[in-house]
Amino acid sequence: MISIERKRTERSRTPFLLMLLDTGNHQISEKNEKALDNIVSALLASTRETDVIGWYKSRATVGIMFTELVVIDKNSLLSTMLTRVSSTLRDNLTFEQFNQISISFHFFPDDWDHDISGRPSNPTLYPDLSGGGTNRQFLSGAKRVMDIAGSALALIVCLPLLLIIAAAIKASSKGPVFFRQQRVGQHGKSFTFLKFRSMHVDNDPNVHKEYVTKLIAGQAEPKSSNGNGECVYKLTDDDRITRVGAFLRRTSFDELPQFLNVLKGDMSLVGPRPAIPYEVAAYQTWHRRRVLEVKPGITGLWQVNGRSRVKFDEMVRLDLRYAKSWTPWLDIKILMRTPRAVVMGEGAY
Repeated sequence: MISIERKRTERSRTPFLLMLLDTGNHQISEKNEKALDNIVSALLASTRETDVIGWYKSRATVGIMFTELVVIDKNSLLSTMLTRVSSTLRDNLTFEQFNQISISFHFFPDDWDHDISGRPSNPTLYPDLSGGGTNRQFLSGAKRVMDIAGSALALIVCLPLLLIIAAAIKASSKGPVFFRQQRVGQHGKSFTFLKFRSMHVDNDPNVHKEYVTKLIAGQAEPKSSNGNGECVYKLTDDDRITRVGAFLRRTSFDELPQFLNVLKGDMSLVGPRPAIPYEVAAYQTWHRRRVLEVKPGITGLWQVNGRSRVKFDEMVRLDLRYAKSWTPWLDIKILMRTPRAVVMGEGAY
């Protein structure tokens, strides 16, 4: 129900409030059961028909979703809700039962501050993403095995190429061989992302930030790519890129160090591209699902379906389609299509 209400909010942009009431005693007993029954009865009698009441944790924590809210001042709304619910509970519970209850509020859309390290999202609002049945857990285990085996094999096979690229970068421009950057992974957790450096050091990131912000808002104009008449939604003629870096980007060789991210578990071989924090800060609410529902990857549906020729919203839809329907077999099919996309340079610049 929380998942459905999140998606409804994404479409309507009308927020909802999740309130949790916890008795603090999760051992099932006759006394505890009676207190919970009294809480549920009291809340059912005092809430609107459009509000949703049920077990957040079965027979342990009661949850209420207050939907279709008109929010002018969030703090005032929370204060009003707390006063109303507390008054209802006092009238229907014993003093001992009331004192055992802890109340917490969780507002959706939740605030995502890209300056906060760790997970910016509120896990309480996404209980459906942390679970999964036995079949889903088996598939996740199979995906992780594929990631470890595939990334380890790729690093061994590509070792000579990695050394050649590292030497070329070092000889052609000042600075480190690797480019390290904080990216947003699954569930909004940040991690250190690796690439071969393709730009001069100490460049201004605001150029990219400004273009990406326009791209997400649907205001970016496609750029001509390499004079071949093809247009891409990406910065072109970027003087921050080195000569070696331009070659690495056209061939996607700059992505090879990400096999280390896969081996570590921050990324997968297949999944959405990991987002930069300032990208996430510009997301609409529905865009966030691409960094919540599945681990980011080196390749994915976006890469094999046009890459930078695809508008941002369409890229997000591809990512969500993958998150909803992924299987090990789908990963294998995407991996098999990736070499052709790399060789043909589809959407690359």
